[in-house]
Amino acid sequence: MTPKVKSLKSIEEVIKTLLENRGIKTKKEIEEFLNPDLTNVTPENVGINLKELKKAVQRINTAIKDKEQIVVFGDYDADGLCASAILWETLNSSGAKVLPYIPSREKEGYGISEKAIENLVNKLPETKLIITVDNGIVANEIVEDIKKKGIDVIITDHHLPSKTLPKALAIIHSTKLSGAGVAFLLSKEIEGKESEDHLALVAIATIADLVPLTFANRTLVRFGIDSLRKTKRVGLVELINEAGIELSRIGTYDIGHIIAPRLNATGRIGDALESLRLICTKDNKKASLLAQKIERINKERQDITLEAMLHASEKVKKDNLKDKKLLFIADESYQQGIIGLIAGRLSEEFYRPSIVISKGKEFSRASARSVKGFNIIEFIRQASEFLTASGGHAMAAGFTVETVNLEKLKEKLEKLSEKLIDIKKLVRVQRIDCEIPLELINLEFFKEIKKLEPFGMNNPMPVFYSSAIIENIRLVGKDGKHLRLSLRTDSGFRIDGIGFGIGEKYSTLALGKNADIVYTIDENEWNGEKKLQLKIKNISS
Repeated sequence: MTPKVKSLKSIEEVIKTLLENRGIKTKKEIEEFLNPDLTNVTPENVGINLKELKKAVQRINTAIKDKEQIVVFGDYDADGLCASAILWETLNSSGAKVLPYIPSREKEGYGISEKAIENLVNKLPETKLIITVDNGIVANEIVEDIKKKGIDVIITDHHLPSKTLPKALAIIHSTKLSGAGVAFLLSKEIEGKESEDHLALVAIATIADLVPLTFANRTLVRFGIDSLRKTKRVGLVELINEAGIELSRIGTYDIGHIIAPRLNATGRIGDALESLRLICTKDNKKASLLAQKIERINKERQDITLEAMLHASEKVKKDNLKDKKLLFIADESYQQGIIGLIAGRLSEEFYRPSIVISKGKEFSRASARSVKGFNIIEFIRQASEFLTASGGHAMAAGFTVETVNLEKLKEKLEKLSEKLIDIKKLVRVQRIDCEIPLELINLEFFKEIKKLEPFGMNNPMPVFYSSAIIENIRLVGKDGKHLRLSLRTDSGFRIDGIGFGIGEKYSTLALGKNADIVYTIDENEWNGEKKLQLKIKNISS
């Protein structure tokens, strides 16, 4: 298993290589990466059109002054919810007459759909200004319809635009941020200052939406996590308590795998407005009740998702789809709220771009997830003649199709996949940053590695390769799925390791034998004592 990677023997060499592996090479880039500065996160630096921004702020200020009804039109995922909270709170504190609107995934679909606008206008007939967050950049026809109703539209979004932009009053757009990041910069322009409290929401949204943690995003998340650890938002505090995690030690993993799924759960199988209420409430009792309710909804979502994931996985195996370059699965039983999770699991399990469809009588809705190096939204849009709507990113997308066109769409996309997808890119490759001697690992080394945090998309946790002698090995966990090891080097250096989900390697390893190890470094705390350990990804001897 000896990989072809750099063999390094000093902390300085390792840090330099880690930065180079992440595309950080110049002196300026290194300085900005290691010492992020919030003042560098400006509309101009992330590609927002300053004329459009000025136009938007002027219209918003007029609406505030004239007490016009403003609606912040959000989305039902964590990014959209956090973006809605940021802009609604900013406008509300500025004296605006403003309400949030979160569409129903099942009844109204994604973004400013025809049905959502019909319901919004019926509910709030005095609306004069709609500001979208985390959506709207491809809503050309709907924007025209809204304007005919005498309502102005300001779009704030971060998704990939189509060839022509909607003819909105103003468009605040950047693909370099999350939807909440864009809303944050607009809010800063409205208030004339930035809110540290809102940075916590930007961090949640950016991590939840799998936005690359480089440059502006890295800066926002770095400071946002600090803000989240000190948050006084009673809803978030209660949600975090319900999840059983420690507020002061929250990191990207906790946000991405524990907090965000709970905020998303209501939009998947309930009412997403409940999560927005939780984020914004200042009432302790209400926060506690909402957090408990969301915890129950999330558990229900987990059960439904697991059943559907097993069904989809078996379908791939049974129908011999795993050798195809694209996984395309449609079923009436899949709830719209969980198809993105199913697509993500299929893509992870079979390492293929995956499209999962909730099949309806008239319309079917799809969610897609991709693999590294394949732009899924650009791919899907090559079959736009069959789609009634589409949107998303390079790695994740969604679309709506008339059910009668489902087979034609499948046929076209499968043909395109055979032509456009390189089979070599459908092989999972273990990423390794460099080879180091285990003796290099100590608290000083670990401290230097932590300067690269927060880890996430495009800034992954460093992965190392080393050789060591197996001193002790045993199976742990339910059904012996995990490995616990003690390792030493010829010089006598010793360190423990844990290998989650690689228990099947046990029979291939032997005490006293040299082993090749691929791992990350972790700090383990037990009974108040902290010590470093290896989190082993792969091992062979």
